Amino acid sequence: MLHTRASGVLMALSSLPSRYGIGVMGEETKRFILKIKEMGFSYWQVLPLNPPDSYGSPYASQAAFAVSHMYINPDALFKMGLISEETLGRNVYYGSPYTADYEFARTARTELLKEAFSNISSDLRKEIRIFCEENRWCEGYALYAAAKERFGDKPWYEWDEKFARFESARTHADELQEAAAYYRFEQYIAYTQWREIKQFANDHGVKILGDMPIYVSFDSADVWSNRHLFEIDDRTFIRKRVSGVPPDYFSEDGQLWGNPLYDWVAMEKDNYRWWCDRIRTSRELYDTVRIDHFRAFASYWAVPADSETAKNGTWEKGPGKKLFDAVSDAFGEVPIVAEDLGTFGEDVIQLLEDTEFPGMRVIQFGFDPDGDSTHLPHNYPQNCVAYVGTHDNTTLLAWLWEASERDRRFALDYCGFTGDNWGEGGFYSPSCRKIIETVWRSSAKLAVIAYQDLCGFGSDARMNVPGRAHGNWQFRTTEEMIQNIDTAYYQKINALFKR
Repeated sequence: MLHTRASGVLMALSSLPSRYGIGVMGEETKRFILKIKEMGFSYWQVLPLNPPDSYGSPYASQAAFAVSHMYINPDALFKMGLISEETLGRNVYYGSPYTADYEFARTARTELLKEAFSNISSDLRKEIRIFCEENRWCEGYALYAAAKERFGDKPWYEWDEKFARFESARTHADELQEAAAYYRFEQYIAYTQWREIKQFANDHGVKILGDMPIYVSFDSADVWSNRHLFEIDDRTFIRKRVSGVPPDYFSEDGQLWGNPLYDWVAMEKDNYRWWCDRIRTSRELYDTVRIDHFRAFASYWAVPADSETAKNGTWEKGPGKKLFDAVSDAFGEVPIVAEDLGTFGEDVIQLLEDTEFPGMRVIQFGFDPDGDSTHLPHNYPQNCVAYVGTHDNTTLLAWLWEASERDRRFALDYCGFTGDNWGEGGFYSPSCRKIIETVWRSSAKLAVIAYQDLCGFGSDARMNVPGRAHGNWQFRTTEEMIQNIDTAYYQKINALFKR
């Protein structure tokens, strides 16, 4: 449950400025934190920090617990004396500062970290060993990453038999020893740097709101090292059923995501230990965590693995409150935000009531002149997080341009905009400001705005278009752009609406 009124900024770490192709955990990130604090915000919402897929999506990761090595700050490793100035120079990116170049960052950062690993001291090795002993996921991730490197990036179910099974791979770990040691080092550095960023934010009055995808990828360290916790045939490694959502107004075939489903019966037998570990890790990384597709804990759409669409699925009962009782027994009250967007039934509503987790509202979804949507601010409960737009929405300015004249007129009237220059964007956009103020005025305890909407950017700054594989997750900004934000305006509305 949210206890005080506050506001936050949604900004992916990858989108922050740096010299290294994407945002990293360095001084530019600290300056961003200071800037949003100056504007009166007390939350920074990030997207998942997990290693993204080849398209840059952090929601299709090969490791639910790991932090991407691409976010590691090269300057810090240079100051530690672990890399040469020449290697540091090869990590500097000379392409567009407005585009995240994942391929460059992935390759350059790997070269840098390999050199750094070759120079670590015995004392640092001891610290890494302690880190891995305290984080039991680390062994599985390190062995998985080492074996994946050995087999040319093939998925785990195509590896040689003795490595395709985690139990067997552990008995042959000596064959992967050096490579696995490198990946333990990688995660130690990534976690250490992020903890410094989080501590810096907390010291300056800013909390981190993290993001957790509910499902994990089939080809992932998590599935490989915990096959018995997923609906997977142990002999053939074939998924029995997979994740998705049923047909609805927006998609006649539904959405077929393809993630292996959890075997909730198996998970209950050890009191949801894997999920408790995941929540514990999120508590270390963030102050609060948003769980994506939360409704699957109440009931989830299960689709036969050989189905070509999501039409043939069935609703299955999720673990419900039993899982969160186990989490509560382990950690006490855990700050969780439930992503409850979309169509859901009484079971989801009941689970939200039982857990008292805040749900989400997005004003862009509410602008229907023929309805009285729960996404309209006059219907917001106090215990919710109100968004101007999420990473999946187009920007606020783009929505105004793309909406029908009738929907746009309703939105502008609802928010009290009376001018004729609704299409004017930029840092001082009058129409965007009216909509932002309407969200800020609501009863929702926490209101969040995407960085792109702080600036009044158009559709070219959109972060993600759901259902499109290519061309997403690339938005980046510059320090100059951050400094150009109208600080006084956000100071004013945060103070005016007691956020």
